[in-house]
Amino acid sequence: MGYINSKNYSHGDADKIGVLLTNLGTPDEPTPKALRRYLKQFLSDPRVVEVPRLLWWCILNGIILNIRPRRSAKAYATVFTEQGSPLLFHTVSQTKAVQAALAAAGQHNVVVDYAMRYGNPSMDSAIERLMAQGVRKLLVLPLYPQYAAATTASTFDALAANFTQRRWLPDLRFISHYHDYPAYIAACVAQIQAHWQQHGQTDQLLFSYHGIPKRYLLNGDPYHCECYKTSRLIAEQLGLRKDQYMTTFQSRFGREEWLKPYTDETLKALPGLGVHSVQVFCPGFAADCLETIEEIAEENKEYFEQAGGERYEYITALNDSPAHIEALSQLILDNLQGWQITADPDRLARAQQLNHEEVK
Repeated sequence: MGYINSKNYSHGDADKIGVLLTNLGTPDEPTPKALRRYLKQFLSDPRVVEVPRLLWWCILNGIILNIRPRRSAKAYATVFTEQGSPLLFHTVSQTKAVQAALAAAGQHNVVVDYAMRYGNPSMDSAIERLMAQGVRKLLVLPLYPQYAAATTASTFDALAANFTQRRWLPDLRFISHYHDYPAYIAACVAQIQAHWQQHGQTDQLLFSYHGIPKRYLLNGDPYHCECYKTSRLIAEQLGLRKDQYMTTFQSRFGREEWLKPYTDETLKALPGLGVHSVQVFCPGFAADCLETIEEIAEENKEYFEQAGGERYEYITALNDSPAHIEALSQLILDNLQGWQITADPDRLARAQQLNHEEVK
């Protein structure tokens, strides 16, 4: 078996610390062809769809990939901008801002990069870039505050698969969740308060999270509990009573039961319960994307208004807000503690000796 070698590596080079921010992914463009390629990679992940592989292969390739790409392409076309995919350009902006924040904190030897679990830039390409820059200690931060096997663990799977092919592995640290990290909670609170200062409050505040099948919860996935804890911590800092906020779950797929209550069904029911104004915030999304811009800000707004709701507002995701960048940077600094990069005189001397021998 051949292994991935370190190209153009010199044993005398100074080592670096790498930070890799990852998110779910996005198609390269809003076209059926690009969506088919993206959805095939995404929905082929056994972490995402826990169905017997042969059965799922038939469903995916025989039905879903022949129907869904065209429909999804139309939805993505409504959120793509001149900058491209919102998830991608927000992630790029976050990466640059975190790099600057770490440098301002004196971490000049830390290299920050980003990758998508599905689509581009791939995790393989990002890891290769970091290794090529001399990264020997790597911290990976999946931008999923709440742990779920379908997201966080899948990211680790891709990381591990890459490492099994490498000759020289870096020291590794992996942040599996930060759902109750104080600076993250504070960033969510600041985002909501900023919206309130401009628009005022509504009858109800909904915290909407991406859903997962209920059986994942029953099989031990902590995602459901972590979502509820995040909501509670944010609400407590906002000074909300229990009857002033709700936790709901969006983006379900297929016929089986997912985590409840469902966001869309909740919004359809609220006007009948006397709730005529609502704001929705999505704490589980580090950056705005199709699921927040098209599904929450537009589609679910229609459900609420058609049911008799009078005022509906979507509070944007944290994106590259100063409080969010501060939270991510502090989280990274906390997890880098004890990692120091210093010159290795023995390795440098040996490299010089090898170079001298080659010259001779």
